[in-house]
Amino acid sequence: MKYIGAHVSAAGGVENAVKNAVDIGANGFALFTKNQRQWRAKPLSEKSIKKFKEYMQIHGFCADAILPHDSYLINLGHPESEKREKSLNAFIDEARRVEALGLKYLNFHPGSHLKKISEEECLDLISENVNKALKETESCIFVIETTAGQGSNLGYKFEHLAYIIDKIEDKSRIGVCIDTAHIFAAGYDIRTKDAYEKTMQEFDEIIGFKYLKGMHINDSKAKFASRVDRHHSLGKGEIGLDAFKFIMQDKRIDNIPLILETIEPEIWAEEIKLLRSFDV
Repeated sequence: MKYIGAHVSAAGGVENAVKNAVDIGANGFALFTKNQRQWRAKPLSEKSIKKFKEYMQIHGFCADAILPHDSYLINLGHPESEKREKSLNAFIDEARRVEALGLKYLNFHPGSHLKKISEEECLDLISENVNKALKETESCIFVIETTAGQGSNLGYKFEHLAYIIDKIEDKSRIGVCIDTAHIFAAGYDIRTKDAYEKTMQEFDEIIGFKYLKGMHINDSKAKFASRVDRHHSLGKGEIGLDAFKFIMQDKRIDNIPLILETIEPEIWAEEIKLLRSFDV
């Protein structure tokens, strides 16, 4: 089964994310469990947690289909120790929120070296902090997202993610999310069947499909290998529709959340229907 949805709003309470997913015909979704542009947030209320779980059950969603995303402020590879510690504490808080909601995953961007330390030093810091977060939490699986490599962001090479995974002490609690727009901008082509198979083979050889826990399904405004992060609606960007047909027909990608982060929320329901039409 393919779990298809979008990154929906949780404004007014996390439970509203479930309703917003239902409204677009999704059977999976992503959400922020707190305001993604603020460091601190009030703890989730027992009322919200209870409603979230009730709505999940009523509407037939399972934890495997949900891909919560952490705050954009978090940088586990920050070169400055004080800011890195602040990021780690926020990351642990986000993971605990995920666990309180009965969910499995926390999707995160690896981190940025800010041109102050080497890529390897930054990757070592990210790995170290994920290991610390594992010790402070019970069950949350940390899902590293591929990036476009814009600025000083790491994660634009499959080797970056493999390097982090290699240093994780409990590998049962680490995974990867492929963002189609990001990998395309990073130089991994998926526009033709041959290119798609080559990229996926490379992913399997370097990281391994066993670590694939989710995908972000986006077309790209940015050109191939541009290292620029600009999402677009399906079929309206540089990737085109064929790549999404290949994904929907790829059995290796069953039973994980496939999440739209395309730029027109008003057509998410149509895009979900379009993706489902490819699953033949």
